[in-house]
Amino acid sequence: MITKLESFLPALCSLCVFRDILSDPAVEALTKYLEFESDDSKAVDFYCEFASVLYKSGCVDFSKYVSELLRCCDNSIVRRIGEGKPVPQVMRASADYELKILEDLAALTPKKLREGLNYAGRLPEWENSKTDLAAEFSEQNENISRCGYGIFAKYRAFYFDGERIVPVNSPDPVRLEELVGYKREKKLILDNTRALLAGKPAANVLLTGDAGTGKSSTVKAVVNELYGEGLRILELKKEQLRLLPEILGELNRNPLKFIIFIDDLSFTGNDDNFSALKAMLEGSVSAKARNVVIYATGNRRHLIKETFSERDSDEVHRTDAMQEIVSLSERFGLHITFSRPDKSTYLEIVRRLCDDAKITYDPEKLGIAAEKFALQKSARSARAARQFVDGLISGAKEEIL
Repeated sequence: MITKLESFLPALCSLCVFRDILSDPAVEALTKYLEFESDDSKAVDFYCEFASVLYKSGCVDFSKYVSELLRCCDNSIVRRIGEGKPVPQVMRASADYELKILEDLAALTPKKLREGLNYAGRLPEWENSKTDLAAEFSEQNENISRCGYGIFAKYRAFYFDGERIVPVNSPDPVRLEELVGYKREKKLILDNTRALLAGKPAANVLLTGDAGTGKSSTVKAVVNELYGEGLRILELKKEQLRLLPEILGELNRNPLKFIIFIDDLSFTGNDDNFSALKAMLEGSVSAKARNVVIYATGNRRHLIKETFSERDSDEVHRTDAMQEIVSLSERFGLHITFSRPDKSTYLEIVRRLCDDAKITYDPEKLGIAAEKFALQKSARSARAARQFVDGLISGAKEEIL
């Protein structure tokens, strides 16, 4: 146990397995404080910088803050465990020693940190609670296929910025129970995703149908439903499909299961990204991952923008070429169609949304107004129902309340 404040800095500098924790803004400010403790003006500055980072994180309990840092630490041990590789004893011994250092760090109180500081003014406080970081780390490793590590332990949704996988801080919170209708379609997607989580063969899924029918929302709702079981989602743009082999190589080493989500997918006949997606769907050696499926949405049945000039091409093997173009959708193991809701289903969605929003309404007036709104939008859809109810919530249609 570290009892002297001056012993903390060399102890923290000795971290190896959990060295990434040193780059955290709060820990970085704390190490600078320890380095300049003898210089009161600089020490006060770094002390307050440390407390400021802690406050901004929304966690004023430093013990819980350190616990969260450990849970999201991308280190050599969790990577080896995630890949199913044995962990050398020398690495385990280092981790055990470092966990004791982090335990002492998590227990640092404001009073302890201010020892020897010559400053009479008021300085910010924080809280501490009892922790057992060694037990937490062991539990994470035992459940790594469900909990994950690094950014994947903290977030459920991601996108690719062209260079790296980046977390989505505020993903769509939609839940399956909020989506009215399409019971069969939702069950097919849910069952397929559960097969993926269970390590069973799971199909790549193509969701087609009319705009606004809830294709994308259903995929996101399934992720929200199964996040706790080890499911994550990575959204790619169509033009990023050529990077699929590289992305799959990174995800394949991860113990979690992933949905690569491509929204509103369509191609032109000479699109280079076509080949990349085809390779993934056909399971080529360069584009294959045991823990990844592709879920794509599109309004076109065959995903290809096909022109009459292409149909009338004088290409020698025109028939074969056209077959190649229109057969991409057949390479998805599961094809689910979302059709526009009929009037009764549309009104059921509207009523459900009104009830969820606790809007008081006259059923007859609501039905008339909702149907009128759908006609103005040229079609009934779940999206139109949501837009209509949003108008009620904002007070734009008070006459039916």
